[in-house]
Amino acid sequence: MLLIGLAGLEVAERERAWLGAPGVAGVILFARNYADRAQLMALCESIREIGGEHLLVAVDQEGGPVQRFREGFTRLPALARIGEVYDCDPIEAVRLAEEHAWVMASELRACGVDFSFAPVADLARGNAAIGARAFHADPAVAAELAAAYVRGMHLAGMAAVLKHFPGHGSIAVDTHKAQAVDARPLELIRRDDLRPFVECIAARVEAVMMAHVVYPAVDAQPAGYSRKWTIEILRGELGFAGAAISDDISMAAAGVAGGVAERVHGHLDAGCDLVLTCFPDVVDEAIAAVARRVPAHPERLAALRGAIGASWDSLTDNPQRDRFVARITALDATQANA
Repeated sequence: MLLIGLAGLEVAERERAWLGAPGVAGVILFARNYADRAQLMALCESIREIGGEHLLVAVDQEGGPVQRFREGFTRLPALARIGEVYDCDPIEAVRLAEEHAWVMASELRACGVDFSFAPVADLARGNAAIGARAFHADPAVAAELAAAYVRGMHLAGMAAVLKHFPGHGSIAVDTHKAQAVDARPLELIRRDDLRPFVECIAARVEAVMMAHVVYPAVDAQPAGYSRKWTIEILRGELGFAGAAISDDISMAAAGVAGGVAERVHGHLDAGCDLVLTCFPDVVDEAIAAVARRVPAHPERLAALRGAIGASWDSLTDNPQRDRFVARITALDATQANA
């Protein structure tokens, strides 16, 4: 039920108990947990040796401004660069989305990481937190590129996680820092922001991350705390059968529910399968909050493990990877010379 954050490059003594605690489904890693690929592989192995092979290991490795592992990994351009290509050459942009996803996913799988929280399915409409992380402002374009990205992740043996449902891109407020309210009618959200999610759900995406945004035309609670969004719309109306995941409970916009325990219970009661507890200082309280809860749908979490990945040696000996890396990294060079 919880994806927890660790403090450093190795599992600390007090963190060993966390990994074996009931309700802990895995770990989300950050730049603070990364020195190089060898250390990362050792950390992933250690996590599973201590807590069990069932534990998930995840990261945000989108590219652009959000790439936790950089040295030793391909420097991934922001998804907006692919959207810019689409405006001139849609077919090429779709290829680049698939290749970007394959490179990102295959490198992580080779190091023992199960999945990245990707792709961003939000619209590029000026949100302070999203920015260049989104493909495009046009719903049809964003949907086509996001679906291509999901295909690329799947080809590399990685589960895909859409974010941030039902769409975080059309308001200015950054939910890391403040409460965000999107007052548009549901019909407009359905027409625009939901389109990438609908198309990627049809492509059998394994998980969706919920937004910490309030959409008062639907519910007074942020989407991650709302059964209307999670159960009625995401699962009932859109037919999504995978894992619903909260955004980080330490973000400012999550605070409407109360303290750590209330935030955890609020997401689980609303239908989330996993709750992100990214900062180590809240993990003890979050674990205590789920001590008596039983995961409702463990099969949804099992799907996040993906397929067996290639080794790093086999990746570096793969001419196809060389071509993909050259093509996607050229996007940032093109932008710099524009």
